[in-house]
Amino acid sequence: MGLHRRGVRTGRASTQRNQRQPNQVGAAMKTRLIGAILAIVLAIVGTVVLTGYVNSADARAADGAEFVSVYLVADEIPAGTEASAITDLITAKQIPALAAVPGRVTKLSDLEGLVADTALMPGEQLLESRWVTPATRAASGDVALPEGMQAVSIALSVERVVGGTIKPGDTVGVVISATIKGADGAEDTPISRQVFHKVLVTAVREGTSTPPADGADAAAEAAETVMVTLARPTADIQKLVWGKEFGSVWLTIEPKTADETGSAVVDGSVVFQ
Repeated sequence: MGLHRRGVRTGRASTQRNQRQPNQVGAAMKTRLIGAILAIVLAIVGTVVLTGYVNSADARAADGAEFVSVYLVADEIPAGTEASAITDLITAKQIPALAAVPGRVTKLSDLEGLVADTALMPGEQLLESRWVTPATRAASGDVALPEGMQAVSIALSVERVVGGTIKPGDTVGVVISATIKGADGAEDTPISRQVFHKVLVTAVREGTSTPPADGADAAAEAAETVMVTLARPTADIQKLVWGKEFGSVWLTIEPKTADETGSAVVDGSVVFQ
């Protein structure tokens, strides 16, 4: 009887174990299936996000990938160089728009009549802000008046001051042209002479712009003047003022090493010998 009961219990336990095994297998399959579905969903979401980021990056890159033309300095351009003389000192190049500096020169014709305000180094982009009129560049800095000297200022057109390249601290030659009345009814004689050498320039200021005269070519440009202050002793000041009032004055850049020999009164008979 006891054996019979143990056999019955053993049979029931075996039956229960057999019933639980299929249930456990089914639960495991469901878990794996859910995990696989989640992995697929995450992969799809990641792909969408990555694609969106890449497209956005491509769009940002495309904005900067546009190429524009710039002018680069190939050889040093010294300060004061006229824009018309830089053709062989620059090169045109295509670069990404993001690398182009605002205010770059896009047309060389925009620099007509201007000079370099500072020295430009190789590799620099050509910028409009680095170019000024000769008169503007000349109007910078002052030099103390030497003891015993007087200062006198004269307004001259740009071409009479070496194209506006004269600056404070330079020494200049002074050429005066005037017409001398002939004696006893003789004809008047126009003459020129360099009357002063190595005159110290103490200041330079930008003067006024004079519009073209009535009836002049409409394309004519306004004439610019430069106010130059010179240091000279009393006797020379008087001669300089006379030359400005009754004749015309030209300045040369005359460094300390310049040769002063050969200065003489020049008239037509000398010029055309």
